Amino acid sequence: MKKSMIYTKTGDAGRTSLVGGTRVSKTDDRLEAYGTVDELNAFLGLLETYLTDEHDRTFVRQVQNELFAVGSYLATDQSKTKLRASSQVAPGQVESLEHEIDRLDESLPLLSAFVLPGGSRGAAVCHVCRTVCRRAERRILALAEKVDMAPELLAYINRLSDYLFVLSRKMNHEDKKNEIFWDNSCK
Repeated sequence: MKKSMIYTKTGDAGRTSLVGGTRVSKTDDRLEAYGTVDELNAFLGLLETYLTDEHDRTFVRQVQNELFAVGSYLATDQSKTKLRASSQVAPGQVESLEHEIDRLDESLPLLSAFVLPGGSRGAAVCHVCRTVCRRAERRILALAEKVDMAPELLAYINRLSDYLFVLSRKMNHEDKKNEIFWDNSCK
């Protein structure tokens, strides 16, 4: 098997190809959106190294695969290229995140204050993932102001940040680290 070329030099002038071959600027809103999703996916790979529960590791790996589909969706200009079935977010994927949120949350103490990012190292990484997810959501919403966006994709990204928040709480709870609550008396 011949080794593929890693560098093509086609992006040296600041342009790249979307799915289907349409060339756009590397500063295009689509690239901001799927580039931030890619960044989130990389941070999830780091987060996975901190997870000790096999179910959580498997679920995060599933999310990573689903984010590839999200990236493919965002990289497809549907006015020029037909969207692949594998690039669509299904309502069941949103429901799966909701189920995981509920499953994790039922074993956690009730919240009575805002939580500051931190605690264990893994929980802190989880908070980084959550904030990158929120940024990805903002980038996707900016793109959605210009092109049609599947409501399931928007719901998925929104729910994913909620999942990451609850997962960070679970990680601190398992590591017997106290959550750090916002001291709103600071001036």
